[in-house]
Amino acid sequence: MWYEILPGFTIMTVCLILPGIATAQIHKLTNGGKEKRIARFPWQWYLMERDKRVSGTGRYHESKGT
Repeated sequence: MWYEILPGFTIMTVCLILPGIATAQIHKLTNGGKEKRIARFPWQWYLMERDKRVSGTGRYHESKGT
C-alpha cells in the first residue's frame, strides 16, 4: 500500500537534512557560540577585517571587552 513508502522516505529525508544541521552546529562550535558571518558585499568584508584587527586575536568573533 501507499504507507510502505514512508520508511524509505523518512530515511532519505533525514539523510538530506542531517548534513545541513551538522554544518551549522560545527560552525557555531568553532566560532565561539556565534553563527557564521557571511560577507556578501565588500562593505561586510571590510567590517569583518576590522573586527579581526580590533579584537587583537585575529578572529572576528572574539571581542576585546569583557
